[in-house]
Amino acid sequence: MKTAAIFLIDGFEETEALTTGDILRRGGVVVTTASLTGRQEVISKNKISVRADAMFETVKDEKFDMLILPGGTLNIKDHEGLQELVKKYHAEGKLIAAICAAPAALGKAGILAGKTAVCYPGLEKHLTGARIGTHIVETDGNITTAKGPAVTPFFALKLLEILEGKAMSEEVAEAFLIPLVYKA
Repeated sequence: MKTAAIFLIDGFEETEALTTGDILRRGGVVVTTASLTGRQEVISKNKISVRADAMFETVKDEKFDMLILPGGTLNIKDHEGLQELVKKYHAEGKLIAAICAAPAALGKAGILAGKTAVCYPGLEKHLTGARIGTHIVETDGNITTAKGPAVTPFFALKLLEILEGKAMSEEVAEAFLIPLVYKA
C-alpha cells in the first residue's frame, strides 16, 4: 500500500487537506495527517478544529511515498522541520505535492527551480525559480502543485493517479460523482 502524509498548520485550508485525504483514502492510500503546531489539535482557516493523526516529530523519520502540503496560510513555509523534510524528499526524488499557498513552501525550499508550478493567484512571487504553469494542476517530475480550494478534487485525483494508477483515480472520481472533464 502507498502512503502519504498531509501536514497541518493553524490556518490550513480544510477543503484542501480533508478532501485530499478523503479521496486518497477512498483509493486505498494510507494517509497520515501530521500536526506542525506542537499540539494534536489544529485550527483551520475557518476555525474548524481538527485532530491530527500524529505530531510532526513522530512522523518526520517515517518513509512516506508522498508529502502533501495544503494551503490556506503562508505560515506553512516557515516550519523549519518541514523545510528540511521537503528538501530531503526532493533530493531523493520522492513525491511532493502542494496546493494554494503551500507551493510557497516549495519555493522557499529552493526545489522549484526550472519546474512548472502553480499556486493561489497572486502568490506566484513565492514560487522562486519556477515557470508559472497554465493549468489548475501541474505535475513536473516529482512535484505536483495546484491553484486552490475549488480544484482540490482534481488535485487529489491527480495524486491518486500518481500513487495508485489512472484506473483507480477514475474509479474514485466516478464514485465521488466528479466528472473527468478536466484531465490533470
